[in-house]
Amino acid sequence: MISQFAWVLFGAGALIFVAVMLLLLLSMRRQERPVRPALWIAGAGVAFPVVLLTSLLAWSTWRSAQLVPQSSHKALTISVTAKMWWWEVRYRDPRSGREIVTANEIHIPVGTPVYLGLNASDVIHSLWVPSLAGKRDMIPGRVTGLTLRAEKPGVYRGQCAEYCGAQHAKMALHVVASSPEEFDAWLARQALPARPADTAVLAQGRAAFLEQRCQACHTIRGVADGSRLGPDLTHVGSRLQIGAGTLRTHRGALAGWIADPQAIKPGVFMPASQDLDGASLRALAAYLEHLK
Repeated sequence: MISQFAWVLFGAGALIFVAVMLLLLLSMRRQERPVRPALWIAGAGVAFPVVLLTSLLAWSTWRSAQLVPQSSHKALTISVTAKMWWWEVRYRDPRSGREIVTANEIHIPVGTPVYLGLNASDVIHSLWVPSLAGKRDMIPGRVTGLTLRAEKPGVYRGQCAEYCGAQHAKMALHVVASSPEEFDAWLARQALPARPADTAVLAQGRAAFLEQRCQACHTIRGVADGSRLGPDLTHVGSRLQIGAGTLRTHRGALAGWIADPQAIKPGVFMPASQDLDGASLRALAAYLEHLK
């Protein structure tokens, strides 16, 4: 609807410009019977702008009343916290009432209004998903709101729209819209603890996670709970991308990120794993990919 407003106002501005240019040309022509000044003032100076601007005002007032209100009333509520430079996303499990924490992806059901409660933990950020809604600033210490509604399934890219530091350009996220049934099934899976490490390689990767003290920043529910300095990794393998839209999620990308995230996204708070041998690095990447 915002784009419709823009195009209508652009068209009205173009119409006014063309009309003014035509009147200018008419005024420059030599006429045997020149138009009286009072008629020029009444027609071009009063009637034309009054009719056009009144029409625009009436239309914009009517359309503005149809904008989706920013209200959590009768809407699915999701909490989104912006951090340098990623997004923490929290849902409420309808069965247990506990929080379900994920990162860098917002899953929503199609055809349902979704209210995002927005805040920031460090500096000012701004959430913008151009295909679904306008942008909304996220300010530390304040909660703002944004309502999304997807009319068809798909993946919609979002971006931080307020400069927030060195990796502002690589602070993206995806909104994944699916049918209500698929969304409910996804949410139920997200509420479960991490999948067990049922092979020797996965067990080695799980051990490497703990030995490297990754749990100091990351949570894997059922393995290491509590920390929220970095993204929750309980189901990281099911996400489309890692690093807030920086790399597609697969084993090689995970290994490269673990080995040296500073080479991929300079300035992130995650340190390089310099003392991790190749076999353990590959096992850890396989374990994280396995967490779906």
